[in-house]
Amino acid sequence: MQAVAGEFQLSETAFCWPASGGWGLRWFTPVCEVDLCGHATLACAAALWQSGRASAELITFSTRSGELQARGMDAAWRRIQIELPSAPCTAIADAGDELGEILGARVCWVGGNQFDWLVELDDAEAVAQLQPDAGRIAGLPPRGIIITAQGTPALGCDVVSRFFAPRAGITEDAVTGSAHCALAPYWSRRLGLRTLDCRQLSRRGGRLEVELAGARVLIRGSAVMVAHGNLLVGGP
Repeated sequence: MQAVAGEFQLSETAFCWPASGGWGLRWFTPVCEVDLCGHATLACAAALWQSGRASAELITFSTRSGELQARGMDAAWRRIQIELPSAPCTAIADAGDELGEILGARVCWVGGNQFDWLVELDDAEAVAQLQPDAGRIAGLPPRGIIITAQGTPALGCDVVSRFFAPRAGITEDAVTGSAHCALAPYWSRRLGLRTLDCRQLSRRGGRLEVELAGARVLIRGSAVMVAHGNLLVGGP
C-alpha cells in the first residue's frame, strides 16, 4: 500500500476491503501511513457506491481512528456525509513568535491536538496570500499546520483554511477533512454556530459543510468518479 501511494503521489491514497460489519480502510501519503483522513474517506465511499460495490445508504469503515461512517445523501451517491471524531485544540504558549517568523504573517492564536497545530491569522486575505517555508514547517513537531481565519461575505463562507504537512510528504493539501475535526470545535465556539460553511484556499480549492455534533464532526461534500481501472501488483 505504501509503495502504491508513493507511485500515485497524491496527498493521501485510500485502500479499503470488505470486513466484518462493513469495510476496512487505511490511508497513506506518499511517505507514511496516517491515522485519520477525511477527503479520501469521502471519496472511498463514493467509489464504493458509484461502482456498485456498496448499495446501503450507510457505510461503516474500520480504521486506526475507530469506526467512521459515510452516508449517501442523494440517489446518485454524489452528495455524501462522513462522520469523524472531533479533535479540539488546546493553546500552545510561546509558539506565536516562531510561527510568525516561519509563516511571514502575524499569528493571533496557536493550539494543538494529537495530529496538528492550528494557527489563526488576522484575516482571510492573510491565509490566501501565505507562502510558507516548507522546510522550516517540516522541522516543527506536529504532523502538519492548519492555517485559518474567519471567512468573509465576499468568499461566501464562515471559515477559511489551508493545510501544510511536508513532514508527511504533503507540501500543501487540496482539501483536508481531518483538519476540520479541529476547525469545527474552534470556530463553532468562536462564532456561536453549530454548522459552518468552510472553504479551503488551496490552488484547487474545496468547499465543505461542517457540523459539530458533540464528540463527532459531520462533514458534507460531493465526489464524482473520474477514472477506474485495474492495478497489477507483484512480479510475473
